[in-house]
Amino acid sequence: MQITLNLDESLLNEALQLTKISNQEELISLALQEFVRSRRKKNLLDLAGQIQFAPDFDHKALRETRHAAD
Repeated sequence: MQITLNLDESLLNEALQLTKISNQEELISLALQEFVRSRRKKNLLDLAGQIQFAPDFDHKALRETRHAAD
């Protein structure tokens, strides 16, 4: 896909230096991958404390069942 972007040149140059990437297309691709990874991690962290297990849930028994299947 071809897109025309107006980017901050000094920011672009700094990113190129930090990553040692010489191709702007690769740099933008890496930046998008890092952004997506960061957002997914943040979304998972937002779930912290929101999931409640049943009081009688036995996580140790679940581990033992998983290891027995290996």
